[in-house]
Amino acid sequence: MEKKPLLLLVNLGTPDAPTPKALRRYLKAFLSDRRVVSLPPWLWQPLLRGIILPFRAPRSAAAYRSIWQSGGSPLLHYSQALADRLAEALADRATVKLAMRYGQPALAQVLEENPADEVIVLPLYPQYSSTTTASVLDACCQWTQNRLALPGLHFIRDYHRHPQYIQALADSIRAAWQQQKGEVLLFSFHGIPQRLDDGGDPYAAQCRETARLVAQALGLEDHQWQLMFQSRFGRETWLQPYATETLTRLAEQGTKSVDVICPGFAVDCLETLEEMAVENRDHFLQAGGEHYQYIPCLNDSAAQVALMQALFEAHVSRQDY
Repeated sequence: MEKKPLLLLVNLGTPDAPTPKALRRYLKAFLSDRRVVSLPPWLWQPLLRGIILPFRAPRSAAAYRSIWQSGGSPLLHYSQALADRLAEALADRATVKLAMRYGQPALAQVLEENPADEVIVLPLYPQYSSTTTASVLDACCQWTQNRLALPGLHFIRDYHRHPQYIQALADSIRAAWQQQKGEVLLFSFHGIPQRLDDGGDPYAAQCRETARLVAQALGLEDHQWQLMFQSRFGRETWLQPYATETLTRLAEQGTKSVDVICPGFAVDCLETLEEMAVENRDHFLQAGGEHYQYIPCLNDSAAQVALMQALFEAHVSRQDY
């Protein structure tokens, strides 16, 4: 009997606990990835271990504690729930497993424990970036290096303009508007250094395409929506406009209400639940805004499960087995 293909959902990762020790371990792995920080190790590692981790880990642990759930990290909770629901939907077609690029469940271990003739890797990053998607491929290739028998390895690079993805986002926004509709809809994406965009990383262009298509699906005029980038780190220039500055400027110019959605995140996590739903809300209100609505990620919704299933089916239909 032919083995079912393995559909591997891969997300960024999360610390095991909201503690400084767990954050040091997680951030060390994350920030040691040359795709994330490209400085030479001889320069970067002393800075990372001697300055950044000792100061950043306690602050990050406090932020994680503010959103931690009884079942653990929201990113892990929602990612696993999505994988479980997708496994039910594809029970006769594929084995579905979740892996993390950093932390647990570790990507290499999941691959080892679920042997398959065909592996389809689906990073949970709608928009491709060398800092995220390419890093997942790096990890998969590293896993293959010492293996004699390799599975067929297939990679879904992005889905930033897939019709079901755009429709799911538009429907989610419409549902939020049933409660209240702000004056401006803001699409917030995780930033990357501007030099990567200058060097040819397609991430920023894909973010803009996603936002444009969703705004089009909603029938919005140009003045009714904006795009911004969050989660800037370090002193170099990142993609602009920056989220905090955008929210402050809108409030100071008289905008009283905004709706914020983060289409670059498949599931809610620290950057959405703490940074965007709380921290940046405070910036907007303190600058004179009155109503700030954060619209949750697609998480394990039926629309997200259907999207993942469609991505799998479209990929398999092109394979010549």
